[in-house]
Amino acid sequence: MPVAQFLRLRERIPPLYGLLSVNAAILGYTHWTIAPVSLTLIFPSVLIAACLMRMFAWLRVPNAADFDPELALRRMQRTTVIAVFMALAFVAWALWLDQYGGPYEHGHVAIFVAVTVLGCTFCLTFLPTAATLVCVTVLSTFLCYSMIKGPFVQVAIAINIALVAIVILKILRDTYDSFIALENTQHALANERRQAQALSEENARLAETDALTGLPNRRYFFARLEALLANAGSEDVFCVGLIDLDRFKPVNDTYGHAQGDRLLHVLGERILAAIPDDAVMARLGGDEFGIIVQGPLEEAEAVTQALCAEIRRPARIADIVVSVGCSAGLADYPASGRNAHDLFDRADFALYHAKNEKRGQCVRFSSKLEQMIRTEQALDAALQTADLTRELSVVFQPIVATETRTPIGVECLARWHSASLGSVNPELLIATAERLGRAREVTLALFGRALDALAQLPQPMTVCFNLSGQDISDAETIAALIALIERSGISASRLVFEITETSLISKFDSASEALEGLREIGARIALDDFGTGYSSLSALHQLPLDMVKIDRSFAPRLDETRGRRLIAAIRNLARSLSLDCVIEGIETEDQLLSARIAGFTLAQGYYMAMPMPLPELLERYAGIPNSSFNAA
Repeated sequence: MPVAQFLRLRERIPPLYGLLSVNAAILGYTHWTIAPVSLTLIFPSVLIAACLMRMFAWLRVPNAADFDPELALRRMQRTTVIAVFMALAFVAWALWLDQYGGPYEHGHVAIFVAVTVLGCTFCLTFLPTAATLVCVTVLSTFLCYSMIKGPFVQVAIAINIALVAIVILKILRDTYDSFIALENTQHALANERRQAQALSEENARLAETDALTGLPNRRYFFARLEALLANAGSEDVFCVGLIDLDRFKPVNDTYGHAQGDRLLHVLGERILAAIPDDAVMARLGGDEFGIIVQGPLEEAEAVTQALCAEIRRPARIADIVVSVGCSAGLADYPASGRNAHDLFDRADFALYHAKNEKRGQCVRFSSKLEQMIRTEQALDAALQTADLTRELSVVFQPIVATETRTPIGVECLARWHSASLGSVNPELLIATAERLGRAREVTLALFGRALDALAQLPQPMTVCFNLSGQDISDAETIAALIALIERSGISASRLVFEITETSLISKFDSASEALEGLREIGARIALDDFGTGYSSLSALHQLPLDMVKIDRSFAPRLDETRGRRLIAAIRNLARSLSLDCVIEGIETEDQLLSARIAGFTLAQGYYMAMPMPLPELLERYAGIPNSSFNAA
């Protein structure tokens, strides 16, 4: 506050001294022939010189010290004292000159006192104490002088000037109070902005930090990679690597996931201590880490080997000592790829080769690995020429009620038997279709089979159908799905469309709009693979969801007390949002029992049934009356 007040005064006080100097020079000039030289030249010259010295002192360029609140406060206090002394000096000189001359000269003195004091008062708006003291000093002196000397007209003039000054002081006080209130508001807003900025920076840091290890997370890793690619010059070289822990699963299986988490925490601390300043290492999920090293492959390999050595050192976790190994794959820019997708995929190929052929080693992406990518091209060629009507089929895995083990619905799963390649992994089917631009065609072909099957299933049963990220971001695909439903005559309420969490990351708005369109016709929406690391509570609130499906990786943790608590907490979260909840990956009777105890009414997994063709599904549940198929 004192600094702001001081800076405002810097704008007002030089004009104040200029006003005093000009008015004093004019008053001395009008009395030049009738008053002594000491009063018309010498005394005003001294006053004007003092004014000019003070004016130039205020006009100098401010330095850092001028922004010190204590120094600013002391300077304003000194200004108040100087103002009083200057006021006394000028009023004394003016009244001394008033002893000479006629009515015009006496009137000039009165005008000099009035105009000068009011002008100075305005200039001292942001130093109200000084303004008040100057007014009181000058006007009380002038009023007393007028009352003693007379005549009555001069007394009346003095009184009028004093009344005007009182009103002006009141206005200036209100102005100063408004200034103080404004400064306080601005100061409060500035503090709030600083706090908001600090909170935003902290949230951004937390959003890009893995809570378990303290390392950067997947989001930060890819943001940093994209930034490097955007700023990369023709001569720049850097490497992207993936590190995957070996023998980590036995640690979890033997000692429990809690000990596995503690091990990851220890490894995170080691990595943070060992990572060079120009490198980035992030936890991408589970026991997989990503690394970016600015330099050629040789340097990246040396850094990766050093970090792997830190990872391999035995770690004491509570009362046990455990050790894990690691394998790594590296790809360099620009030789291995010029975009994030290519670099990451080729580092992943190198890692895959390391884990299968050279476990525990660091493998560089090379021409040999390039050949493996040719397999991807073979998939592209096969799907481009595929007869989808003949080659695509669907199988169904039941979703059962945990109490009765009666199916309430099925999940529709894609199968591709290529004429040239044979059976192909469904994930490769979807990825290849998206890469070739046939995603909509594949989705609609599979959905048509799902509708045909739904028409043959008992009336209450539902069919869950998976939509990819590309599906839900394509308005034409959504419109075609709705058209197929309407033409089929089947109630949309028997359909559940499953979306994965990863499909929501960059396409939230389009996904929300597409899902609303499906819900408007009566279909339900399920969020699949919930809990795998991409989950967003805001997404659960904002997206039009009816169901969540807990990822199969949680099912093995039903055998642990801590795991059951975690899964029960997820179930309670879903229940609080009025969402149905299915736990996937149930493979044992104990897991099914634990799921039921945890509050799950719906489950899916190999223990209840493997995926099967429609005829086998119909035959399996042929003896169950329709009333037993209660929809969730």
